[in-house]
Amino acid sequence: MKQPSLIFLTGFSGSGKSTIGPLLANSLGYDFLDLDKEIELFAAKSINRIFAEEGEAHFRDLEHTVLEKLVGRTELVVSLGGGALQHNPCFSLIIASGTLVYLHSSPEILAKRLSHKTDRPLMKGDNGERLSKEQIEKKIFALLEQREPRYKTAQIIIETDTKRIGSTVEELTRKIERYVRRAEKRQFVNKPKKHTKSE
Repeated sequence: MKQPSLIFLTGFSGSGKSTIGPLLANSLGYDFLDLDKEIELFAAKSINRIFAEEGEAHFRDLEHTVLEKLVGRTELVVSLGGGALQHNPCFSLIIASGTLVYLHSSPEILAKRLSHKTDRPLMKGDNGERLSKEQIEKKIFALLEQREPRYKTAQIIIETDTKRIGSTVEELTRKIERYVRRAEKRQFVNKPKKHTKSE
């Protein structure tokens, strides 16, 4: 059964998932997990090393394996990797198991945030070389075009470009609490009634 209080944060790399996630979890009184960090613990190696040594397909399989271990939990905020929804088994599992929240940022803002990052595999060239800001922006546009349709399947979408982090967390907390209350009420109303024998 879908758990409304299992919250998945999605969005492109640099959209604020790892920053907003712990603050949101604290505001809701939930636990927080960063899926990429859980994958690193499970595989006993860094994301960069997994990509370099075994490729993205293997990484996505690991991602699905770790997700399967989490989907039975409640009152948990999970920060997803930017490409998690593109892997069909992961997408199906996420949609069936919890509430999806999309942190939306513009390509220009994402490029600005990511131009100094060195730990994002998809922001590097084919040979692992560091890309320029212009190359990063071009790659972000291309990847967003692929990913946006699935990002937009989220039950809750919030802009992160111009808001302060505190304001974003407050708004998300209100929206999630309302959504969870409504979802739990629907589950209660739709719960099959037990039939008792009449005396």
